[in-house]
Amino acid sequence: MTVFGFHASHEQIHPRALLDAVVHAERAGFGAAMSSDHFSPWSARQGQSGFAWSWLGAALQATNLPFGVVNAPGQRYHPAIIAQAIGTLAAMYPGRFWAALGTGEASNEHITGDRWPRKDVRNARLRECVDVIRALLAGEEVSHDGLVRVDRAKLWTRPEQPPALIGAAVSVATARWCADWADGLITVNAPAAHLRQMIDAYRDAGGRGPLHLQVHVSWAPGQAEAEAVAYDQWRSNVFAPPVCWDLEMAEHFDTVSEVVPMAKVEQAVNVSADLGRHVGWLEEYVQLGFDQIALHHVGQEQRAFIDAFGAEVLPKLRTTG
Repeated sequence: MTVFGFHASHEQIHPRALLDAVVHAERAGFGAAMSSDHFSPWSARQGQSGFAWSWLGAALQATNLPFGVVNAPGQRYHPAIIAQAIGTLAAMYPGRFWAALGTGEASNEHITGDRWPRKDVRNARLRECVDVIRALLAGEEVSHDGLVRVDRAKLWTRPEQPPALIGAAVSVATARWCADWADGLITVNAPAAHLRQMIDAYRDAGGRGPLHLQVHVSWAPGQAEAEAVAYDQWRSNVFAPPVCWDLEMAEHFDTVSEVVPMAKVEQAVNVSADLGRHVGWLEEYVQLGFDQIALHHVGQEQRAFIDAFGAEVLPKLRTTG
């Protein structure tokens, strides 16, 4: 049966309020949680960007939920440091933590002052990082000279079982590429035909493990409010690669999204005041074969969404999933 989780969006919500929200989500019936890991929000209107790894320790302690995080090693984060962070959380909370690894966005990575590489170079860098992280989690001493450099690194605190390293992808080509190294696949909501192609590409290339999906939703008691929340908070997130990969500042996203039509936002966010419609959308994702679906309400206020989906949406999905 598909597990439905709560997505913690650090770009939009103060970490204290976000901790309260994930605790509330567990009580409301959500079965898992997932965290973003950004240095910068996608818009000045979002206005936050807490440090995910500090928050994850608190959230794992405050709940009994399994957690995942989407991380981009290689520029802002050295892979040995990410291996240590993964290893420590997995050692403290066995069986409850996984990490999805992707190539990242310039909006977070430019802060190092290093050049933002081409996508093919970012892919190659990520592949090196994956090998470094796996070797360290396996207890090896690692030295490596390549797109990333490591000198005699060893993890002294490790979990008994290394956690899953999930491949993050938004394209069919990247999903196929992830199959070579990932323990599962994660992507974001898109038309069913595109998601089917991604799943097939991953599986046909030998991809193993669970399928994760992050779903952006906007719900409010009234349709106008649901639309207003989505437009205010998420219209800067509707741009396809390479735009979303390469813009550097929140102000850049705000500039290019000044005149985005609402129809474009509705292609990226499931917007409706009708909870039954949300059930229908989510049932379609379940039928595609996703093992875990993380729900991200794109508004900054989470409690009403958590209560409504916990009472009216998740129970229906449990009977049909």
